[in-house]
Amino acid sequence: MQRNGVGGGAGGQPWVLRRVRLTWLSFMLFFILVFFPLIAHYYLTTIDEAGGPDKRIFGPRPGGELCEAKHVQDLCRIRESVSEELLQLEAKRQELNGEIARLNLRIEACKRSIDSAKQDLLQLKNVISQTEHSYKELMAQNQPKLSLPVRLLPDKEDPGLPPPKSVRSCRLRSCFDYARCPLTSGFPVYVYDTGSYPWGEYLDPLVKQAFAASVKSNVYVTDNPSIACLYLVLVGEVQESPSSPVPSPSELEKQLKALPYWRSDGHNHVVVHLSRKSMTQNFLYNVSTGRAAVAQSTFLEQQYREGFDLVVSPLVHALSEPNFLEVPPQVPVKRKYLFTFQGERVESLRSSLQEVPPQSFEEEMEGDPPADYDDRIIGTLKAVQDSHLDQVLVEFTCKNPRLSLATEWALCGEREDRLEVLKVSTFALVIAPGDGQLVASAGCGMRLFEALEVGAIPVVLGDHSRLPYHQFIRWSEAAIIVPKPRVTELHFLLRSLSDSDMLAMRRQGRFLWETYFSTSENVLNTILASIRTSIQVPAAPIKEEPAQEIPHKAGKLAGTDANLADNGDLDLGPVETEPPYASPRFLRNFTYTAADTYKTWNRAPGPFHLFPHTPLDPVLPSEAKFLGSGTGFRPIGGGTGGSGKEFQAALGGNVPREQFTVVMLTYEREEVLMNSLERLNGLPYLNKVVVVWNSPKPPSDDLLWPDIGLPIVVVRTEKNSLNNRFLPWDAVETEAILSIDDDAHLRHDEIMFGFRVWREARDRIVGFPGRYHAWDINHQSWLYNSNYSCELSMVLTGAAFFHKYYAYLYSYVMPQAIRDMVDEYINCEDIAMNFLVSHITRKPPIKVTSRWTFRCPGCPQALSHDDSHFHERHKCINFFVKVYGYMPLLYTQFRVDSVLFKTRLPHDKTKCFKFI
Repeated sequence: MQRNGVGGGAGGQPWVLRRVRLTWLSFMLFFILVFFPLIAHYYLTTIDEAGGPDKRIFGPRPGGELCEAKHVQDLCRIRESVSEELLQLEAKRQELNGEIARLNLRIEACKRSIDSAKQDLLQLKNVISQTEHSYKELMAQNQPKLSLPVRLLPDKEDPGLPPPKSVRSCRLRSCFDYARCPLTSGFPVYVYDTGSYPWGEYLDPLVKQAFAASVKSNVYVTDNPSIACLYLVLVGEVQESPSSPVPSPSELEKQLKALPYWRSDGHNHVVVHLSRKSMTQNFLYNVSTGRAAVAQSTFLEQQYREGFDLVVSPLVHALSEPNFLEVPPQVPVKRKYLFTFQGERVESLRSSLQEVPPQSFEEEMEGDPPADYDDRIIGTLKAVQDSHLDQVLVEFTCKNPRLSLATEWALCGEREDRLEVLKVSTFALVIAPGDGQLVASAGCGMRLFEALEVGAIPVVLGDHSRLPYHQFIRWSEAAIIVPKPRVTELHFLLRSLSDSDMLAMRRQGRFLWETYFSTSENVLNTILASIRTSIQVPAAPIKEEPAQEIPHKAGKLAGTDANLADNGDLDLGPVETEPPYASPRFLRNFTYTAADTYKTWNRAPGPFHLFPHTPLDPVLPSEAKFLGSGTGFRPIGGGTGGSGKEFQAALGGNVPREQFTVVMLTYEREEVLMNSLERLNGLPYLNKVVVVWNSPKPPSDDLLWPDIGLPIVVVRTEKNSLNNRFLPWDAVETEAILSIDDDAHLRHDEIMFGFRVWREARDRIVGFPGRYHAWDINHQSWLYNSNYSCELSMVLTGAAFFHKYYAYLYSYVMPQAIRDMVDEYINCEDIAMNFLVSHITRKPPIKVTSRWTFRCPGCPQALSHDDSHFHERHKCINFFVKVYGYMPLLYTQFRVDSVLFKTRLPHDKTKCFKFI
C-alpha cells in the first residue's frame, strides 16, 4: 500500500512542475506584451522631450521628413480632417445648446401667452354668452314665438258673460267669450252631430252628408267639447215634405237651447244654414239665437248683425268636385256678349212692362230717375240691347222661372243652360232684390257663384247688398258694384274697362271661387277662417311630409373634385363649421293674422294662396313672407358692403345668416349618385342633402355613401313619382331649396352665385338651364322648346333654387289633375312648378350664368333623351293651360351675372365676383 502511495506521489510531481512553468510563461508573456510597449513609449517620449524639437526621433520633423512615405501622408491627412470635423462638431454642439436655451425661453414665453390667451378667451366667451342672452331676451320681448310647446286651453268651468243690452246689438266684444280662445289654443272647434238632435231628420241629405265629410277632414275639429273654442250647429238646408213638416221657429229655438253646451245664451256658437237652392227661405228669421252667430245666405237688415253674423255662399257642389277642364279659358278677355242677364221678378214685372213706355237709350240717359229702380233697370237695359252698340243679352221673362223670395229676381231655366250663356258673357249682371231690407239672398249668391265659376265678371246692381264674406274679401278686385241709380251709366262704365283690368278681375274671381266657394270643404273652411280671423287667432301649422329615412353606411371621407375646387382667386365664402342652421319659424303668426287680413284673403292672383298665412291654408312654418325683402332681418350696416371681400364673407343680401338644402331625386343610378354627392363636399352654406330615393328597391347593402361632413338624409317614397321631388319634407329645415338631378354637374362657384341671386329674389325660381314655350300657328297649340334663344320662360328644376313655400303649394294646393298628369307621363314636373310660380307671382324665372345644359359627361342617359320626351311636354303645356284657364308663363330676356362681370379693372381692384 505504501508503494502505491509513493508511486502515486512520484508520478504526479512532473504534472505540477509543468503547471507552474505554464503559469510563469503566461505571466512573462503578458508582461512583455503589456509593459514593454508602455516602457518603450515612455522612454521614447522622454528622449524626444530631452533632445528638443530638433533632435526628436519619432516626432514631426521640419520639411516632412517622416511624412514622405505615402501611407504616412495619408494618415496625416486623416488626422487633420478628423481634427477639423471634431472642431466643427464642437462648434455646432455649442450652437445647438444655445438654440435649445433660446427655444426653452420661447416655450416658457408661449406658455405664459397661452395662459393669458385662455383668460382672454374665457372672458370673450362670457361676453358672447351675455350678448346672446341679451339678444334672446330682446327677441323674446319684440318677436315672441307663438309655437308654444304647451297649448293654453280654456277652463272647463264657464263663468259666463254679462248680458248685452240687446241680442240684436251683439258684436264679438259683447257676445263672444275670448277667454275660451287663447291665442295659442289652436282654435279647437266642436261640431254637434246633427243626427242626434230632432231637426237632423229634416236636413237635406246631400247637405248633411257633405257637411259631415268636410268636418272629418278639417284640422280644427276636436272631439273634446270641454276645450272647444267654437261650437258649430248645422240647421239647414231643410228639406220640406208634406208628411213631415219642418219645426216651427219656437220649436227650433227650444231645441237649440237644449243643446248640452249652449249655456243658456249660446255664446261661442255658430248656427250654420247652407243653401242649395235659390228659393231658400229665411229659416232662422224668427228664431232667437241669443249670443250665437248665424251663418247663412239670406238675411234681412233687421236680422243681420254686422261684424257678428256671416253671409256665406250657397252650397252648389255638395258632393261633387268641379271639373277644371270644363271651365272655360280666361282668354280671350272679350267674349260674345258684353253683358247678359236672365231673370224674372214675378211681383212687378208685368206691370213694369206695361207702365213704362219704350224709350230709346238716349232718352233713358236724359230722363229723371224713377221711384222704382227695378223698373228703370228694365227699361235701361232693354234700351242698350235695342241700340245695338254692343251685343248684349237681357231677358226679363222666363219659361220656367225658379222659385225665389219676394222682390228677388228669379233664375231662369236649368243650371246647365245658364252656364252656357255665361260662358260667352264678358260681364254677368246680378241685380239686388227690390226690397232694400233684403240685404242678402240665396238667389243673388247663386248668380254670383255661377258667374265666378265660368269667368264672367259679376256686375252687382245695388250697393246695399252684402256679398259673401264681405268683411274679409275685397270684392272690388273681382266684381263691379254700382248703385242702382247709376244703371244709366252702366254701359259706359263697362266699355271703359281695359283688357288688362278685366283679365285681372277674372283671375281674381277665379281665385275666390276656387278657394272659398267651389266645394263643401272650402265653404266650411271659409266659415271657420272668417271667425278665426275675426278673433285674431293664428292658423294652425300646415302639415309636412314625414321623411322615412333609409339607413345607410358612410364610407371614406369624400375628396374634392379638382374641377369644382379650382375657382381661382374667387372666395366662395366660409365652409360652415357650426351645426346646420335652420331657417327661423313661427315668428310672424300673429302679425299676419292681426295686420294682413285683406292681404291674406284677397292678394293671391289665382287659385292659390300667395302668402303662408292664408285663411284656409294652415300656417306654413316660415318666419315671414318671402316676397320682397326676405326674412325681415335688418340690413348689414357699418360700411361692410360694396368692397367685395366683405360682401363675400357676409354672403351678400340683407340676411346675414342663411343656408340651403339640396334635394336630389334619384332612381337606381348608385354610381352616378355617389359621384354627385361627392362633388358637394366643401360647398359653403350647405345645410344638408336630402336624397329622394324614388325606386321601390332599397340601396345596395354594400353601398358606401361619401362622408361630406354634413348630414345626408335618404328618404323612402311610397311610389315612383316625379312629384316626390317637391314634397315638403320635414327634413328640409331651410327656406332655400336647391332642387338638383343626380346627374347634374355644377361647379361650386355656379351654385354659390345662384344662391346669392335667389336671396335677392326669394319669390322666383332661380336656376341654370332655360327653356321657353312657343305658339304653333299651324296647329293652334303651345309647344315646348329647348333651343338656344334670346328669351326664356322656364328654368328647369333639375338645377334650380326655389322657396320651400312652393313645395306646399305644389303638393297640397295645386289642382290634383296636374300631379296626375305628371304621374301619367313620368314627365313635366318642372314645367308644372314653373306654371305654379309664374301663376302666383306673375313674374318670369331668373336664369343665372350662360350655361344652357348641366348634364355630367359620361353619365347614363336620362328620361329626357327619349324621343317621346318632347311630345309629352307639348301635351303637358297644353293641358296645364286648360287647367289654369290661361297661359301663366311670361317671357324674359333677363339673365343675371355678377356686378363686375367682364368689367376691366386693375388687378389690385378686382375684389368682387367675376363669374364667366
